[in-house]
Amino acid sequence: MAVTVPLFPLSTVLLPGASLPLHIFEPRYRQLTVDLVTGAVPGRSFGVIAVKQGWETVEETHSIGCTAVLREARRLPDGRFDIVTRGEKRFRLLDIDNTSAPYLVGTIEWVPDNEPQPEQLMLVRMLASSAREAHRQYCLAAWQHEDWEEPKDNVDIALLAHLLAADCLLTLEDRQAVLEECDPINRLRLVRNLLVRETAFLRTLRAVPVPLNQFAEKASQN
Repeated sequence: MAVTVPLFPLSTVLLPGASLPLHIFEPRYRQLTVDLVTGAVPGRSFGVIAVKQGWETVEETHSIGCTAVLREARRLPDGRFDIVTRGEKRFRLLDIDNTSAPYLVGTIEWVPDNEPQPEQLMLVRMLASSAREAHRQYCLAAWQHEDWEEPKDNVDIALLAHLLAADCLLTLEDRQAVLEECDPINRLRLVRNLLVRETAFLRTLRAVPVPLNQFAEKASQN
């Protein structure tokens, strides 16, 4: 069933469960923030869609995005906002309306996961363990110890790969591939392979990526 949500194109990919800080300065997105804070937008939720090139048309964005739920909002003296959001649900963008509201509104449909079969549960546990180990090795190579932490043991398997990928600096294309994968088994395998690859790069080049907080600020401008 198609629904509509406010839409925020960005030059980054939001993953379910991941935190996304945003600095809001453009007037239409200031209005969106006001509508989120006051409840004019139901659920304090909007859609984040990654831009390919250019802005604000279906042809220039990826078709799969993720809703963001407003967690915190701080209004600055000049009317700008600093907000913190968290990724919630994946969606497929069907259409963009740029006339009915001050900001973009997307017609979307939800994109659910495939359910693992009972006979696959052993494989799921094995992949979850190896993906966690790949994440641990990446973080040891990339960050100071206090800059990262492992997902809790009781994290849902469907969410685990998203959380592991969100904690690492992957390209937009890699993050989009993780977002679009609907099979939890394939997603765990994909994230494990990506993190093994990136860890090898870091160790070979003896390079340390830009800290995550700097990366988030640069990618979150509107």
